[in-house]
Amino acid sequence: MENCKPVATPLDPGCCLSKDLCPQSEDERVAMKDIPYLAAVGSLNYLAIGTRPDLAHAVGELGQFNSNPGLGHWKAVQHVLKYLKGTADLRLTYGPPGPSPQPMLQAYYDANYAEDENRRRSTTGYAFFIGGAAVSWSSKRQPTVATSSSDAEYMAANFAGWEAMWLKQLLNELGYHIPQLTIYCDSQPAIAVSKNPEHHSRMKHIDMMYHWLREKVEKKLLKLQFVPTDDMVADVLTKGLARMKHEKCRMGLGVCRNEGRLH
Repeated sequence: MENCKPVATPLDPGCCLSKDLCPQSEDERVAMKDIPYLAAVGSLNYLAIGTRPDLAHAVGELGQFNSNPGLGHWKAVQHVLKYLKGTADLRLTYGPPGPSPQPMLQAYYDANYAEDENRRRSTTGYAFFIGGAAVSWSSKRQPTVATSSSDAEYMAANFAGWEAMWLKQLLNELGYHIPQLTIYCDSQPAIAVSKNPEHHSRMKHIDMMYHWLREKVEKKLLKLQFVPTDDMVADVLTKGLARMKHEKCRMGLGVCRNEGRLH
């Protein structure tokens, strides 16, 4: 892939990776035998965990098929490598606050409802920022099936909330006290459920573990705040995006070319 032609995004919008692409015949299994799928996905995962949150969703999708990848999955790996070819000079870039004061820690989360074609599970993506770039991020399948997009967003809010409380405690031990952390999302129903117990009757089917968030909101330790979908930088952690939106989210995560700031 050293001389491949670069592409603009790690996954094409609407790209569907499913078990249907797994080998269906002995010939297809033989064709995949000597292809280093696991090694390639493992190397990409190293990048996605360490310094390239813009790869997190693509790598998470590819990792679903490590046990039985097909040629279609391998082509998707090659597509990610083509993306890296054109973005090898990007890195997480940190710097001091801009003209307007910014909070010490910022957070965004999003969910993509029923993205999994095989089990209809949703994807959670969140990112936490210090110094203008991401310091913690995740793109993972939710462990249970959500019955609506509101349910998926509410469960994603809890996953982000758990990480938020851990980071708050870590920063507190380092001497930075954050009384209340605002987590930005683009779901008004999730915000309403986190604040108002009247909505509980509509959410009784959700495991009680996910109502942990409401308790933290009542204690004013966490706060969900609406942000328009166009400004939701965590969108790139839940789905494949078109080029312009992908680049906007990537920049929002702090993944950019070095401009003299800390990286």
